[in-house]
Amino acid sequence: MLLNCDLGESHGNWVMGMDAQVMPWIDQANIACGFHAGDPLTMRNTLALAAEHGVSVGAHPAYPDLVGFGRRSMALSEAEIIADLQFQVAALDGMAQSAGLQLAYVKPHGALYNDMMARAEVRSAILKAIASYYRPLPLMLQATAAAAEHRAEAELLGVGVLFEAFADRCYEDDGSLRSRRLPGAVHSREKMLEQVSLLLHEGVVITYSGMRLPLAADSLCVHGDNQEGVSAIRDIRALVDQR
Repeated sequence: MLLNCDLGESHGNWVMGMDAQVMPWIDQANIACGFHAGDPLTMRNTLALAAEHGVSVGAHPAYPDLVGFGRRSMALSEAEIIADLQFQVAALDGMAQSAGLQLAYVKPHGALYNDMMARAEVRSAILKAIASYYRPLPLMLQATAAAAEHRAEAELLGVGVLFEAFADRCYEDDGSLRSRRLPGAVHSREKMLEQVSLLLHEGVVITYSGMRLPLAADSLCVHGDNQEGVSAIRDIRALVDQR
């Protein structure tokens, strides 16, 4: 299983995350494209860091919500979602090529990601944006009980998919993430490592209700915006490498 992390989310003098400490431990870097975070210099520096460590790079587009860090849903039309997504992907794609890298996938950010998973019309717009891009790129989305349905939707438009699971989040029985507004939404370090081990060896997670839920994930999302998170990534990397 691969490890992916959202990176390149600093903007100007505002620093977000610990990218240099995270990059050596991951396989895939989801790089912000400027709409929720990131700026041209941050994008360039993050790509260089990925190249240094041999990390695959993906575009991490969002709603145009810099003030809200892309965490607020927006009532955009299908045409707007397609244009906004292609604009962001193209920017990172061009900068990646200039750095000697090949953009490998697209993973939406924040509210756009959540809306993609919850609303068929948003997911359809994102798939259409990727399908009509000038070259094929797979879409990274959450592994849920509806994974087969989502794969079929993508295949109809000729789009490949990468399914991801989350190391530190608790799951509901349908494979959705438990809301952060509810108790038990985020695992302790011990429970997080238990969940990673179960995913690696049995392909399941234990939901909040105690059910064993099968999840077929290609990649595992980890977070490194603090020193404790970076330390946890190292532990997760060790589990993956011992598999």
